[in-house]
Amino acid sequence: MPEIEVIRSPRRTRTVQARFVDGRVVVRIPARMTAAEEQAAVASIVTKLQKKSASTRISDESLEERARVLNASVLDGRARLGSIRWVSNQHNRWGSCTTATGDIRITDRLKNVPGYVLDAVIVHELTHTFIPGHGPDFWDWADRAPKAERAKGYLEALQRLG
Repeated sequence: MPEIEVIRSPRRTRTVQARFVDGRVVVRIPARMTAAEEQAAVASIVTKLQKKSASTRISDESLEERARVLNASVLDGRARLGSIRWVSNQHNRWGSCTTATGDIRITDRLKNVPGYVLDAVIVHELTHTFIPGHGPDFWDWADRAPKAERAKGYLEALQRLG
């Protein structure tokens, strides 16, 4: 069970909201709630969030299939994919690629982002398997990901949130 942080908001009058932030669950509730109401609301919303998250999380196997489809459809099959999997030890980057083997690692901080954001990161890392560095040729290929510019903005905002 992840750590739960409850924030009481004087502006919130009825609704309760929960989301994952840096491995913990942040729950926002109306400030006027009693302790008993808070306990019931938090238990309910955290259960819903965990069920939703479990059903939408992408397995390593699904990640590999996604990468294969993106390689074929976006990169014309140019990338050499060794393996791709989620990792929990990347805190300063979204993904990494070992160019010699084509092995790709994606931070598990991206498990709950919209699909187009994950796709852009995967395409970015796949592009590294045939173009090292971040020169103009690299970006010509990496920016072919669907909604690439929008994904960059999303990731920039996510990074600023910490």
